[in-house]
Amino acid sequence: MSLADEVAAVHAGRPDPAALVGEFRRTHILIPTINDTLMSTELDGIRWLYAFTDEEALSRFALSRGSEPGAEWRYVTASGARVLDVLVPACEGPTGVALDAGSEQGALFPPVSGIVPDDVAVDMPMGDTPDLARKGEE
Repeated sequence: MSLADEVAAVHAGRPDPAALVGEFRRTHILIPTINDTLMSTELDGIRWLYAFTDEEALSRFALSRGSEPGAEWRYVTASGARVLDVLVPACEGPTGVALDAGSEQGALFPPVSGIVPDDVAVDMPMGDTPDLARKGEE
C-alpha cells in the first residue's frame, strides 16, 4: 500500500504501525522552509517538523494559515528515511514529524524507538540504547 493508504487505514481503525513507518521511510516528502529554516512548531516540549505528501497538501496547509491562493511556498524534498535517520537526530531536543498537518488524513511520527534512532527517542533512557554486542555473549 502507499503512504496515503497506510494513513487512511490508521484513520479507519485498521493500523499497521510497521507498514505505516515503512511506507513513510520509502516516500519522498515536502518540508516547507521559511528563511532557509525548516518549518516546525513546538508542543509540550517536542518539536514537530511539518511534512507533506505532495504540493496539494502543502497548498491546503498554506491556505489554512492565511496564505493567498497561488502564493509560492518554498520547501525541500527528502525521503522519510533521511528525515527520521538524519534530520531528526540533528535537531536540538525531541523532534517528530507532523505529516499533512491540518488535514483530515494527517499523521504523527513521534520521536520514539521504532520510528527515530534509539539515541534520540524519548522513550529510551538517556544514553541507554540496545546493546547488540552483548546478545552474542549469551
